[in-house]
Amino acid sequence: MLPKYSVEYTTQFRRHAHTNHYATDDPVACQEFVEELLERGSGIHAIKHEGLELPRPDFDRIVKTAAAMLAAKHVCASLGIKPEEEKFRFGFTA
Repeated sequence: MLPKYSVEYTTQFRRHAHTNHYATDDPVACQEFVEELLERGSGIHAIKHEGLELPRPDFDRIVKTAAAMLAAKHVCASLGIKPEEEKFRFGFTA
């Protein structure tokens, strides 16, 4: 059975890149995983839903939402504020 969501990504080592795959049936877990990839600077090659690559607008929406989640975390940590205040002041929280 195919997982609902799968992500193809690359981890970079000193001289080698290694392509990996992550799979989950949970859309929230997929979103959080993309957020982790963005934070680590890993290459994201494809996001698939039920074995088919997502159309460009859907791929971009997932990456944009993950980037907003990451920005919100960093703003909260840097300013020492709660997510509610971050959302009110900056609006990153998805």
